Amino acid sequence: MLKLDVLNNYKKQLSVLCLGAHSDDVEIGCGGTVLKLLTESTEVIVHWVVLGASGPRGEEAQESAKRFLAGAQHATIMVKGFRDSFFPYIGGEIKEFFEELKQTVSPDVIFTHYRHDLHQDHRLVSELTWNTFRDHFVLEYEIIKYDGDLGVPNLFVHLTGEHARVKVRNILDVFKTQGNRSWFTENAFTSIMRIRGLESNAPEEYAEGFYCRKIVIG
Repeated sequence: MLKLDVLNNYKKQLSVLCLGAHSDDVEIGCGGTVLKLLTESTEVIVHWVVLGASGPRGEEAQESAKRFLAGAQHATIMVKGFRDSFFPYIGGEIKEFFEELKQTVSPDVIFTHYRHDLHQDHRLVSELTWNTFRDHFVLEYEIIKYDGDLGVPNLFVHLTGEHARVKVRNILDVFKTQGNRSWFTENAFTSIMRIRGLESNAPEEYAEGFYCRKIVIG
């Protein structure tokens, strides 16, 4: 297995854009990786964008982002109120927001949804990410769910046991509105990280898996 320290070899500040359709997506998909980046580098600037969260869910999104980004040199948190589960039908409005976002941030790496995710909101966010940020390093994360749409990631980020524990603890502590979901459990979140750790021979057993469509070396 080829190992590239893609996220650790920047000689300048690392600018990161995290995109999530809903208020817990970024945390579930790449929360451990964000924690790792902030632990291993002192010069990380993060733009954290949640597109569909309002009311209690919006409050949870804000609180969770602050927890995960506590170690960031600078963090911008944006929580929008686009209607949950209706993204394809209001795509024009969301597209306009993406165009505005492009004018304010040009990140080194973007975390977004997996393009083959079966949730319609997730797929639209992935599509607009690629439409808007066409010459950027994009990593697509995965979300466990009832639909059973997990694929075969081709890029892995190894996590320490502490990163994995903090990720899961933050998610369960903050997102109380999701506590009645059958899949919203400690063992579910831990299991997918353990499986991806097994697949990538992670030294501390845990990893997050991503889909990298394009990368230029050299």
